[in-house]
Amino acid sequence: MTKADLSSNYLDSENTTTMPSILETIAAYNGWFYWALLSAVFAALTAIFAKLGLVGVDSDFATLLRTFVIVVVLGALVGVMGKWTNPLNLSPRTLVFLVLSGLATGASWICYFRALSIGEASKVAPVDKLSLVLVAIFAVIFLGERPSAREWLGISLVGAGVVILGLKR
Repeated sequence: MTKADLSSNYLDSENTTTMPSILETIAAYNGWFYWALLSAVFAALTAIFAKLGLVGVDSDFATLLRTFVIVVVLGALVGVMGKWTNPLNLSPRTLVFLVLSGLATGASWICYFRALSIGEASKVAPVDKLSLVLVAIFAVIFLGERPSAREWLGISLVGAGVVILGLKR
């Protein structure tokens, strides 16, 4: 079903103002919103599948196995789509930051899997999303980004949610 189909089907119902404006708003994100939404869906599935898969296995080994799967799948994707390039042709700056990103990702995954192996997924995953608050702060400091007041409100609500989850009952 296309955006036009959704809009015309919705316009036939009683509420004729909400859906088209929502679709127009989402379309205005130029595609990044859809990828971010899919990322959230897959991240949620990651938490559930990881929690189920951590039964009877060391969390570090599970992280290694998961990483192997990612390398194989991404390698095939890059190869099939003709996107392979010689990494040595990348600028030193790009290589340094990609290596640092890889190290940070690995550290994050190790900590995340360790937390999942001893905690409940419904508690671990939201606390892991404190990264949203940290990304905003780091983006201001290192990238010069300037979130709006509305965006800071949303970021603060995420932070407050993490604090509430962290409080002992």
